[in-house]
Amino acid sequence: MHYQEFYPQITVHNPNFRERIQEVLKTQYFMKHIHFELTRIDAGYVEGWLTMQDIHRQGLGFLHGGVTATLCDIVTGFAAFSLVPKEQYVVTGDLKISYLNPATGPKVQAIGKVIKQGKMLSFCEAEVWNVAENNRTLCAKAMSVMVNIVN
Repeated sequence: MHYQEFYPQITVHNPNFRERIQEVLKTQYFMKHIHFELTRIDAGYVEGWLTMQDIHRQGLGFLHGGVTATLCDIVTGFAAFSLVPKEQYVVTGDLKISYLNPATGPKVQAIGKVIKQGKMLSFCEAEVWNVAENNRTLCAKAMSVMVNIVN
């Protein structure tokens, strides 16, 4: 089953959303600081990759929970942002994360998608995956509510 078959129809209010996101990414200094990069940007769907470094790890070498939460917030935010009109932005209204398995690296993939789009709110979900060689392990799932705001 494909994403488009399972989730309700979404509406893109800005056909140039990819270019707009690329412009916004230039000022995402925190993303640059943690070395997280968006690698796929579609309407209501984004993916990104993090190469694990010591700065991302806690105690036993696991990906820090705060980094995991940050990745969830970033991908759901950009998924929602891809759908809003060019005069709007989005902010996080709510973010709930379930930590399922520790991520140990070397790479972590984060996926965000809009599951229900409204006029002022977008309901989104995120997944964070540990990727080692050809093995993928689901590390976290998140639900978020993104709130549209006018600049």
